[in-house]
Amino acid sequence: MGILDFLTGEFIDVIHWTDDTQDTMVWRFEREGHEIKYGAKLTVREGQAAVFVHEGQLADVFTPGLYMLETNNMPILTTLQHWDHGFKSPFKSEIYFVNTTRFTDLKWGTKNPIMCRDPEFGPVRLRAFGTYSVRVSDPSKFLVEIVGTDGEFTMDEVSFQIRNIIVQAFSRVIAGSGIPVLDMAANTMELGKMVASEISKIVADYGLSIPEFYIENISLPPAVEEALDKRTSRGLAGNLDEHMKWSAAEALQKGGAASEGMGAGMGMGMGMAMSGMAAGPWGQAPAAAQHAAPPPPPPAEKVWHIAEGGATTGPFSRATMGQKAGTGEVTRDTLVWTAGQDGWTRAEDTELATLFTVMPPPPPGA
Repeated sequence: MGILDFLTGEFIDVIHWTDDTQDTMVWRFEREGHEIKYGAKLTVREGQAAVFVHEGQLADVFTPGLYMLETNNMPILTTLQHWDHGFKSPFKSEIYFVNTTRFTDLKWGTKNPIMCRDPEFGPVRLRAFGTYSVRVSDPSKFLVEIVGTDGEFTMDEVSFQIRNIIVQAFSRVIAGSGIPVLDMAANTMELGKMVASEISKIVADYGLSIPEFYIENISLPPAVEEALDKRTSRGLAGNLDEHMKWSAAEALQKGGAASEGMGAGMGMGMGMAMSGMAAGPWGQAPAAAQHAAPPPPPPAEKVWHIAEGGATTGPFSRATMGQKAGTGEVTRDTLVWTAGQDGWTRAEDTELATLFTVMPPPPPGA
């Protein structure tokens, strides 16, 4: 190679990066000896940022645009400044390209159930999963805090840490939200915003941001979901008696399809037992029996008090009053009283008068 070709190579240099991997976050521009020539052109495309590192220190950050690296305030030394070293510069500079676009459709989920206190069901265990997106908001901070000297840094290298942050923030938000389990599906958007706000405060220290955060599903343990399904089924069944009749009809139909003899008889018996009906044609109880009112309670027996000589005795049952009428202790003129009666009344003027009309005749020879 001639001296002219060499000098042309020294003066013409283009630094740029095109990415087709879809998951690379940081890529270091590789040059032999990490030498950057004076007058080189730096191309930073939209969705990128270029970070200059000179002698181990972060020098500058370039946003999208075209730059000529030839000003005196740039921390760049080229081989043309050091003829005595044979075009071998002892000063090294590095350029890191940072992808500032969104990394979308990233998955998150809870490995273990989250314990929460529900106002209706009490303590419950919840699981959740969804998606989120990440972008580099501060290239210099991201390079210093996360990447370091990694020449090719991918999303997989930081996604595990972000998922841990998400699960921690989600657990704290969901436990303190006070939203009932049955209402969480209607509030996933609000919960997602609350979780994203908590996450952004933490990942901002890494130079990252969370533009989008979605909760796709919040689920209960299988046993609790099964109990809820049964509860929903009972609600859909409505009237229990009508539901049992329908179940009995289904059993009869299945029993008849399986067998025309004994199977049908057994199906009918099972249907009658399930519906709680022991009589009536075709396994249905008469309408009067289904809606018959319970018998009324027996009437309370009246008791009587007797006033005689300024004193009262009793209470006495009607049977006892009959015995006293037979012995003459109670006569037609005896004053008696019972509950509901207005004052003392002669026995003859009350319903006790029948006791004196059925008196036996005088004995023979009297």
